[in-house]
Amino acid sequence: MSRFRVERTVALAAGEVWRRLTDWPAHGRQVPLTRTRVLTPGPNRMGTRFTARTGVGRLSFDDPMEVVRWEPPAAGRLGTCRLEKYGRVVRGWALVEVTEMPDGGSRVVWTEELSLRGVPRAFDALLARAGRLLFGRAVDGLLRRG
Repeated sequence: MSRFRVERTVALAAGEVWRRLTDWPAHGRQVPLTRTRVLTPGPNRMGTRFTARTGVGRLSFDDPMEVVRWEPPAAGRLGTCRLEKYGRVVRGWALVEVTEMPDGGSRVVWTEELSLRGVPRAFDALLARAGRLLFGRAVDGLLRRG
């Protein structure tokens, strides 16, 4: 499995950062050729399921996920959301952590471990670099939008 981490510090309150990062349909708007569909009724919580579909036509695959840990940030408490990926193509997990900083801004740490079906372990380092780039851009986009 390939593991990567994306870290950002922003001048937004932790609650707003959490709201933006857990807006699952918005993730699809940040990743090219991807759309995200939430499969369970809101609001977001433990047990929320959604699928990111990436590709065009027959050259597409689904990345189904489920929220298995849901602890929004609160005064003095780290916000933690853990996703389990259980698709045929993409398997693994993601952990989103949001910490309120003393100056009122927030720190985000997005850690992901994944494997792609048919991709040998010899490519884990390349997959980690690609994941860091792709998810870094997605996180930046989610944090920029209003």
